[in-house]
Amino acid sequence: MPVQFVTTVVLVLWEPPSPRVRELIRMGAEFALNPPPEWLAELDEATLSGADMRAIAADPVLAAGTRRTNRSNLLFWAAANVREPGAQVQPNLGEAPLATARDLVRRGLDESALDAYRIGQGVALRLWLRVAFSLTTDPDELRELVEVSCRSISTFVDDTVAAISAQMRAERAELRRGTHAERREVVALLLDGAPIGRQHAEARLGYRLSRTHTAAVIWSDEHSQDLGELDRAADALAAAADEPRPLTVLASAATRWVWVHGRPDAAALHPAPGVRIAIGSTAADLDGFRRSHLDAITTQRMLARLASTQQVATHDEVELVALVTQDRERAEEFVARTLGDLRSAPPEIPDAVRVFLAEQGNATRAAARLFTHRNTLLRRLSRADALLPRPLAANGLNIGVALEILRWSGGRS
Repeated sequence: MPVQFVTTVVLVLWEPPSPRVRELIRMGAEFALNPPPEWLAELDEATLSGADMRAIAADPVLAAGTRRTNRSNLLFWAAANVREPGAQVQPNLGEAPLATARDLVRRGLDESALDAYRIGQGVALRLWLRVAFSLTTDPDELRELVEVSCRSISTFVDDTVAAISAQMRAERAELRRGTHAERREVVALLLDGAPIGRQHAEARLGYRLSRTHTAAVIWSDEHSQDLGELDRAADALAAAADEPRPLTVLASAATRWVWVHGRPDAAALHPAPGVRIAIGSTAADLDGFRRSHLDAITTQRMLARLASTQQVATHDEVELVALVTQDRERAEEFVARTLGDLRSAPPEIPDAVRVFLAEQGNATRAAARLFTHRNTLLRRLSRADALLPRPLAANGLNIGVALEILRWSGGRS
C-alpha cells in the first residue's frame, strides 16, 4: 500500500510582479511548456553526471526516473506560471518525483540523492535566463523579471525537496515494517560480505545459500509498465530453472532482484514488452551468490549503456562486450574503424559473418545455424569482404568483437 502523507507549504509574503512582467513570465512559461530537446538533454546530462550521482546514473531504473522527474519539474513550474504568472508555485508531488523517491529509498539511498534537484535548479535557471533576455530589452522590466523568476524557481525547488524528503522518510519507515525490507537488509549484508551467520540468513530469507546460484535483475524503465509483469517474469525465471522457492527482493518499484538454484534456460524466457531480464553467472555458495548478482548488474548496465533492444541477456553472452564498451565513445570508434561499410549493410550480411566466426570458420555449420544454403552464406561472406576495411581472413578477431558490440547495441554502436 502506498505511503500516504500530508505536507504543509508555508506561503510567504509574495508580492506579485507588475502586470507587464506577469505577461512576460506567461510568455516565457508557454515556451518552456514545449522545451527544445537540447534543453532536456542538458538538464539530464547535468543531473546524472555529478560524482555523487554515479550510483543513480549507473542504474537504468533510477536514471530513467531522474529523467522523468526533470521533465515533470520543468513542466510543473511552467504550467503554474502560465496559469498564475509570478505567483508562488506549490511543490511538485506528482507521480514521477514520488515514484523516484520510493525507488531511491528501496535502493538504500538517502536524501543526499536529492542533490539532483539543486543541480537541475542551476541548469533550469540558466536556460530560463536565455528566455528572459529574449523577451525584453527594457532594463527595468528585465531586472524585475529576473528577480521574480529566480525567487520563484528557488522557492519551488526548496519546497519540492522538503516535501520529497518527507515522503522518503515516510517510505523508509513503512519499509522497515515489511518483509521486503527484511529481505533487502539481509541481502545487502550478504552482498557486502558482512559477518552474518549462514543459518540465520537462510532462516530470514527462506533460501538455501550453500548451493549453486544464478542471480537475475528484472526491471522496466518504461513509466507505464504494468509492474505485475515483473513478478510474472520472476515466476517464469524460477520455472525455467525448476526452482520452487526462488529468492525475490523488491529492489525498487520497477526492479526485482532474483536468485534461483541452478541455471535457468534463458531461451525459455519471453517477458512482456518493456520488461528486461539480465542473468548473471552460475556459481556456488556465498561467493557465488554475490558474484552472480554482480554479473547480473554488470549485464543490466551494459544493456542500458548501449541502449540495447534485447529483452533477455546472460552474462556469459555479453561478458566480453561489457568489458570493451566501458568507454562508449572509444567502443563506437572501434566498431566504425573495424567494420567500415559493413556496419550499415543489410542485417543478413553482418549476421553471416558473426555466425561464421562463431562456428570457427565452418561454412557448413554456419549455414545450418542460419537456416540458409551454404552457397548463399559464401556469397554473403564475399559481399562482407568487399565492405570491410580489412579482409575477414586478416582481421577475424577484431571483426568478431565489433560485430558482437553491434549486435548488443541494436546496431546503434
